[in-house]
Amino acid sequence: MIQRSLLALACCFSSIYLSAQNADIWNLKADKIDPNSYYGVTVANGMIGIVSSPEAFKIKDVVLAGAYDLYGRGRVSNFLRSFNLLNMYLEIDGKRIENRDASNMQQNLDMKHASFSTSMDIGDKASVTYTYYSLRHLPFTVLMDVSITAKKDISITGSSVMEAPDALKDVQNYYNEIDRPHVVISLLTSSAKSPTGKLLMCASNTFLFSEPHGQEPRVIHEMWDNNMHLMKFSKKIKAGETYRYSIAGSSITSAHHDDPLNEAERLTIFAKLEGRERLLDHHFKAWEDLWKSDIIIEGDNETQQQVHSMLYHLYSFCRAGSALSPSPMGLSGLGYNGHVFWDSELWMYPSLLVLHPELAQSLIEYRFKRLDAAKRNAFALGYKGAMFPWESAETGVEETPVWALSGPFEHHITACVAIAAWNYYCVTQDKNWLREKGWPILKETADFWASRVERNGPGKYEIKNVVAADEWAENVDNDAFTNAAAKSNLLYASEAAKLLGLVPDSDWVHVAANIPILKFADGTTREHGTYDGEKIKQADVNLLSYPLKEVIKPADIKRDLEYYEPRVGDGPAMTHAIFAILYARLGDGEKAYKSFKEGFSANMRAPFGVIAETATGNNPYFSTGAGGMIQSMLMGFGGLEITPKGITRVSSKIPAQWKRLTITGVGIEKKMYIVTP
Repeated sequence: MIQRSLLALACCFSSIYLSAQNADIWNLKADKIDPNSYYGVTVANGMIGIVSSPEAFKIKDVVLAGAYDLYGRGRVSNFLRSFNLLNMYLEIDGKRIENRDASNMQQNLDMKHASFSTSMDIGDKASVTYTYYSLRHLPFTVLMDVSITAKKDISITGSSVMEAPDALKDVQNYYNEIDRPHVVISLLTSSAKSPTGKLLMCASNTFLFSEPHGQEPRVIHEMWDNNMHLMKFSKKIKAGETYRYSIAGSSITSAHHDDPLNEAERLTIFAKLEGRERLLDHHFKAWEDLWKSDIIIEGDNETQQQVHSMLYHLYSFCRAGSALSPSPMGLSGLGYNGHVFWDSELWMYPSLLVLHPELAQSLIEYRFKRLDAAKRNAFALGYKGAMFPWESAETGVEETPVWALSGPFEHHITACVAIAAWNYYCVTQDKNWLREKGWPILKETADFWASRVERNGPGKYEIKNVVAADEWAENVDNDAFTNAAAKSNLLYASEAAKLLGLVPDSDWVHVAANIPILKFADGTTREHGTYDGEKIKQADVNLLSYPLKEVIKPADIKRDLEYYEPRVGDGPAMTHAIFAILYARLGDGEKAYKSFKEGFSANMRAPFGVIAETATGNNPYFSTGAGGMIQSMLMGFGGLEITPKGITRVSSKIPAQWKRLTITGVGIEKKMYIVTP
């Protein structure tokens, strides 16, 4: 492996990148749209997620990060569907166009530019394409472009339809025109209360016409019912002419702004006066900056496309400066109620931290802001320090439905948060951040574990009655990952104190030294106190080899891997990511590649290959799995390692069919790493 600066390898990287561009590795295409076998793909900017639909001119869902209310599953907070502000209809010569009127209907996700397009022919009358964007530089704003090429003289009517989801109540609809000498702004606006009335949810949009001011079509407003209204215009198009218009809109709630109704309209007016070209220029530049941190595979275009899809979704579901953390399904829908689990810290966060620390910072900021809630959680269960909830939403209180035992018992989440905080310091070397935010998290979580253990003699500071990382193991004692993660948490807190010139609690190191890691007679790590070789749901023991460090002796890594790999059931995808990392680091690139592919290939759903949680599940997009698989690329095949001195590299192996693996934009120094067979 050779590590060089970006400058020294600019020419080399350029040739790699251009050869990758020549293969279609940036687009996910659907040439045949089957509504009965269709799982939408998401365009998102870390705040608004827009989920595609097989129906012409429709959007399946609009999901807004950070907007929760109590309704539905489990008497806990849920993500809410927001106003569908990009639904539309198109009439040609008085006939409203539907799927049955279209031929050659195709859809395409352009991952490089984060845009989703649908194109179709409408008989002998016209060809139509519409493309939408969740604008990366504007967190609450979206854009739709529509292009109509007439095959003969036609008359069109284009509309924008504002539609409220059924769960919202007290819908209010507004229409307003702001007339200025240089522009007329037509605003289609709606507001509604969330199911309990806790939130005010608002959306607004407007047309952006291509004609000069004074020549734009006349806009008409129509009220259909309380939950739906629209604005529309008509236009005649001559044969051979292409007519374009756009819709810009914004969606925001009282969870994001104190005055969401007026702010939605202000944001939409801002987009209108910025204009289409400036909006897209800024959007494309923002994504260009994100893609400066990339994973480039020479010799395997299929895997390259899949890796780009995983990276695209991780980038789409996170936003710097938001203090929000993604749920297992990101912004692709309402899966898992939009709650935040260990999926964030253990599976998605490490990849983001290596490639874009500014994105990762939002995830750990989310936890820091909820540290007081975690302290109250620990107090309620008789512990000291801070105990983070298994499922978290807006406030940081426990949001797990009561029938799921993971809520009161899956305690390893607390160590996962602490390890994430320590790793943020390791990558950024930011002591000011460590002092102000990392240290409070590390101290309070270390105090939790010191109070959580049961001190039953030397080497027996036991952690009893937990749900394991292998969630089929409920209410067991001395789970391997829980115990090992607690040890790491305690030791990292001690190291952080020393770095800051503080005196660590001497009990932390003492407790860490006495927490047991159980073994079978042959030295294989035992998952928990009563484990006897049964099938497991997902990785537990193997997490001690990665991402944890210095818990398992190097000679024991392979033994544990070979013992537990055949015992994994049809569980979540990320377990195979751990196997891939370990095999790559053990020097077996072929087994690593096999594990990597097994982690997601059976979970891909038509027509865009979006990843479901399991081979038999249908809840894409599973961003947790994507996070694990990207870790396979970075920390497995790439051999990258987060250490107290920054990102380094350990020995690793890539499969023989890859000519080269290049990882760009790594860490705060934006380094490049190249791995060859």
